[in-house]
Amino acid sequence: MNLIIGGAYQGKRDFARNTLNIPQGEMFTCTDETIDFSKACIDRLEDYVLACVQKGIDPLEQLKAQDLRDKTIICMDMFCGVVPIDAQMRLWRHSTGLVCQYLAKRADRVYRIVCGLEQRLK
Repeated sequence: MNLIIGGAYQGKRDFARNTLNIPQGEMFTCTDETIDFSKACIDRLEDYVLACVQKGIDPLEQLKAQDLRDKTIICMDMFCGVVPIDAQMRLWRHSTGLVCQYLAKRADRVYRIVCGLEQRLK
């Protein structure tokens, strides 16, 4: 599994397409609490986590039930900066952090993308 993290608009999807050779048609973009695991790449995982938090679903438990070995997962890095005042937004940030920790431990490679530049963490 590949895990790609980085801030908003830093080039994560372009990196997945150009460097990891993920075709556009194989990239699923999360918009709610469902994921199409038949696709090679799962993008905007943070939106999946938010939808789960809003519906009282544990996103980590949902992901643990999936075989992610051959997947590339893209998630926005929201772990630095100001902690949200709103309790639900804090839970979103916390849950996204737990999900990314779980994925990073199991990933073969972890990349951080900043300004379009790759930093390999693992």
